[in-house]
Amino acid sequence: MVLFIAIVIIIGGSLTMKLNDRIKEQDTLIKELEFTDTTFTEVDTQKLQSRAYGTYGVREDGILTIENVHYQTETIKSLVSKKATYRDETIYLEGDVLLDDTNGYTYRTQQAEYNQKTEILHITAPFVAMKDKNIIKGDTLTYYTTKKEAYGTVIDAVIYTVEK
Repeated sequence: MVLFIAIVIIIGGSLTMKLNDRIKEQDTLIKELEFTDTTFTEVDTQKLQSRAYGTYGVREDGILTIENVHYQTETIKSLVSKKATYRDETIYLEGDVLLDDTNGYTYRTQQAEYNQKTEILHITAPFVAMKDKNIIKGDTLTYYTTKKEAYGTVIDAVIYTVEK
């Protein structure tokens, strides 16, 4: 009788189990890096290359996303945005983008891209640039931060010159 009950329990247990040779596929999201309130400093053997501060960031699949980023280099006094995505050598900026340049101009837009290698800022949305009373508005802008040259499209500007 005891043997019969043990056989019934073993057969019943084996029928309730699901057996297969496949390994269960898992949807795993692997974060390579996650941080809050962090400053990154990039240097080479000769000088400071750049500094970036963010309130929150995560790196997944080689793509770094930072919230409330504040970025600066030798030629950029301050580059701020609500969200930045760093892929390869380009920083994609979104939301209240503000460039405070070392030459005194301030550029405001909602979307821009900054290439660290070429040191070129591409403003890809309508922008406003200001310095003292000078105001420049346009649709897009390419700004060479090292040469301090800017090229824009659909420009509307008020520029004050020095009287002689």
